[in-house]
Amino acid sequence: MKLGIVGLPNVGKSTLFNSLTKAGAESANYPFCTIDPNVGVVAVPDERLNKLDEMYHTKKVVPAVIEFVDIAGLVKGASKGEGLGNQFLANIRETDAIVHVVRCFEDSNIVHVDGSIDPLRDIETINLELIFSDVEILDRRLTKLGKGARSDKTLAKEFALVDRLKAHLEEGKMAKSFETQNEEEEELIKTYNLLTIKPVIYAANVVEDDLADDGASNANVQRVREYAASENSETFVICAQIEQEIAELEDDEKKEFLEDLGIAESGLEKLIKASYSLLGLISFLTAGEDECRAWTITKGTKAPQAAGKIHTDFERGFIRAETVSYEHLMECGSMTAAKEKGLVRSEGKEYVVQDGDIILFRFNV
Repeated sequence: MKLGIVGLPNVGKSTLFNSLTKAGAESANYPFCTIDPNVGVVAVPDERLNKLDEMYHTKKVVPAVIEFVDIAGLVKGASKGEGLGNQFLANIRETDAIVHVVRCFEDSNIVHVDGSIDPLRDIETINLELIFSDVEILDRRLTKLGKGARSDKTLAKEFALVDRLKAHLEEGKMAKSFETQNEEEEELIKTYNLLTIKPVIYAANVVEDDLADDGASNANVQRVREYAASENSETFVICAQIEQEIAELEDDEKKEFLEDLGIAESGLEKLIKASYSLLGLISFLTAGEDECRAWTITKGTKAPQAAGKIHTDFERGFIRAETVSYEHLMECGSMTAAKEKGLVRSEGKEYVVQDGDIILFRFNV
C-alpha cells in the first residue's frame, strides 16, 4: 500500500511524515522545504505477530508494510505549474490513497499561506488543483479519441463518457462522485488514473490540548469530520508535533507517554486503521519456526488468490488451505491443540479469507 501525504505548505505535513517514518525529511517553517518526494516504508504494528513469535520462537518476524510518500506543499495554481506544480501532481498519481493533512490549530509563529486558519478553504484549494489537473488529462484523451470516434462506435462511446466526466469536473465536483451508467464505464475511468477518484483520509492536525478528547472540542476538526463524512472519506486527529516526540521513544516509553496524555493509540496506528478501512484491506498470517508474517489483501479475497500473494506457484497449484483463526490458536495455546479440538479447517478454492486467519497453503505445481 502506498499513501501520499499532501497538504498546503506549513500544515504539519513533513513533521507528520518524519514521525511516521523516522526518515528525517527536512521540516522548516517555509514553503517547499520538501523539494523531492520523500519516501519511507513503515511496518504495520500487529500485536498478533508478537504473540505468534512467542509461540513459535521464530527466526524472523515480517510485518505488513505501508509506503509513505511526502509530497511538497501545494499552492493555488499548482495544476498550471505554480510552486512545484505538475511534479507534485504526478507524484500523487502513483499512490493508492491520499492522506490530506489539514491544519486545525492556531500558531502565530507558523505562517499560513492564506493568512488565516480555515480547513475547508484549504481542502477546496487542493481539490480544485486536482480537478484542474484531471480536466487536462481528459482534454488530452478527448483529442486522442476525436477522429476515431467519428467512425468507430466503441471510441464514440468512450468519447461521450469522457465528455460527460469532464463536464462533471468543470462543475467543481470530484470524479469519485461521478455516476457511471454501467460496469464498462467504471473500468474505463479507472484506466485514466484520475487524482479526484482516489480515496482520501483527512488528518486533522491539532495542538496537544485537543488530543485527549480526539478533537471533539475543536470546531475546525468538526468541520473537517462533517466534510469527510459527506464524501465517504476517513478522518483521524493527530498532533504532528507530539507524534514527532513519540517517534523518538522506545516502545515501553511510548506507551507510557501516550497514557500520560490520555491517548489510546498513536497517530500511526490511527492512520493505519483508517487506511485499511478506507481501502477495504485485511491481513492474514503465516506462522512457523522459520518465519511469522502478515500479508495484506483486499476483503473478499479467496484462498487461491491469497496464496498468490506469497508466490504465484501457490495460486497456480493450489490444493487447499489449512486454516485456523488467530483467536482459536491463542485459546488453544498450540497448533497441535487446535487440531485436536477440530479448530483447524481444510478450506477449498471458494473460501473467502478472513482477517487474522493463520493459513498453511497446500499446493502442487
